Amino acid sequence: MVAYTGHFDEPAIKRSVIHVKIEYTPPTRSEGVIPLEFILATPAKVVCSALFLSGRDLEEVRKTSFIHALVVHHMHEVLPDLIDITVDKEAHTVMMSLTPSEDNVDHIIDGYREFYREFSEFDADWSAERERLVALGTVSRTAKLISEDLGSAILPLDGRPLGYEPVSVKTALPAADTEAWPNGDVVNWNAIPAGVQARFAEAVDAGFADPDAHTAAVVVVHKGELVAERYRPGIASDTQLESWSMGKSITAALIGVLIQERRLSLNEPAPVPEWHAQDGDPRAEITLRDLLQMSSGLKFQGQQSPRQNWVMGVPDHLYVYADVVNSFSYAVSHGLEFPPGTSGRYLNCDPLTLGYIVKRTVESLGEEYLSWPQRALFDRIGVRRQVLEPDWYGNYLLTGFDYGTARNWARFGLLHLQNGVWGGEQVLPEWWSDFVSSHGPGWDEPRYGGQFWLNGTGEFALPKSTYMAAGFGEQRTFVVPSHDLVIVRMGHRADTPATRESTNRMLGKILEAAEKA
Repeated sequence: MVAYTGHFDEPAIKRSVIHVKIEYTPPTRSEGVIPLEFILATPAKVVCSALFLSGRDLEEVRKTSFIHALVVHHMHEVLPDLIDITVDKEAHTVMMSLTPSEDNVDHIIDGYREFYREFSEFDADWSAERERLVALGTVSRTAKLISEDLGSAILPLDGRPLGYEPVSVKTALPAADTEAWPNGDVVNWNAIPAGVQARFAEAVDAGFADPDAHTAAVVVVHKGELVAERYRPGIASDTQLESWSMGKSITAALIGVLIQERRLSLNEPAPVPEWHAQDGDPRAEITLRDLLQMSSGLKFQGQQSPRQNWVMGVPDHLYVYADVVNSFSYAVSHGLEFPPGTSGRYLNCDPLTLGYIVKRTVESLGEEYLSWPQRALFDRIGVRRQVLEPDWYGNYLLTGFDYGTARNWARFGLLHLQNGVWGGEQVLPEWWSDFVSSHGPGWDEPRYGGQFWLNGTGEFALPKSTYMAAGFGEQRTFVVPSHDLVIVRMGHRADTPATRESTNRMLGKILEAAEKA
């Protein structure tokens, strides 16, 4: 894939004066070395949403999403048997508890040290850390379902009240069983030749053949028609599944909607007031293009940053999933490390800043922010319910805390396959799909576009022109323009090679089926 370095054609912008302000909340720093209070918070939130939002069974969740959330902090081989999970069905809460003791503290420390010894020269006073952990007693973190429309959130340790007013997020569309695909869920399977159905079904089955892959859902759309789908037992076509970083692509689409409405511009400095408050702030040069292409240059610690540089005890990239923090303020408060547009790095600061810009722009127009994505995007493409989860301060945390059905993601992919057009309406700019699928020039290899990953290195068994929304756990929405295909694969574990291997076997068979259809 060749990098696109020109300027995409944009209409003139309708300027709006923006007065929205988000107060900055100082983050919490972990005491000691191993941040148990953060490590436990992530699975508490994930399991809470899996139970009360997705309606899944606790025993199944223990084997899948719970373990996977611990993979985030590289403690999935160390902590599962030490953590107690307490579910309060009436209060809609989930609490994770762990008690370091003389019997288990060496196991915890050895597991932690083993992982980080491989990636850096990190070391610490482990004797002091051992004493600290044992002295802690029981460490607990709790998450609570805020509402069925807004999902779950981690509860603060200091008991501070919720920092926003929850709202109802409802579709304006008629029931999905009254409309045909793709605007609704009525699929005329009889219109698809039996041989075509059989080939696609056989291909999809390959994604479920290995139980270690933990595949939860697969949906295939060919030439606009839903031609195959399959779900693991306990999962259905209307099950909201954790989508993780596929939500970054939703943030990009929301930016695209605002550009289409002439509220924002791809190539002008990003409207972040904190970066324009003082003359000479180098962040004032960051554009929406830079943010979309993950090349803002902001100084943000990622998972590959040396462990000793993690001021919070976890990298900045993961901290937003592990504590009660104003994620938007946290992202834009960081300084610059590299000149904008020169260094492509997969870090949550860029999509969070884009989310901040969406919120400020929407509220400046007098719109209610939390329900705006449903009106502005989802209702326009047949998506009745896509649960986007805010942080404690009412900022959508679409870098990882978002839930959708496999069919919803298929519609989202179809919108991009159709160059931003749905039902004859230009929802996204006509050049948008070309932009998000073009190699960001800050990236050495053709692996990243505009909040979409690229297949430019041939990592997946699909054409190199394929691009995808991608999330932790091999959540993927593949857009394959050369074959008029959208393929959605969702699951709950990716800590073994089986997940990628199973996915690639399936993709190769789906491609063969499309070529024969």
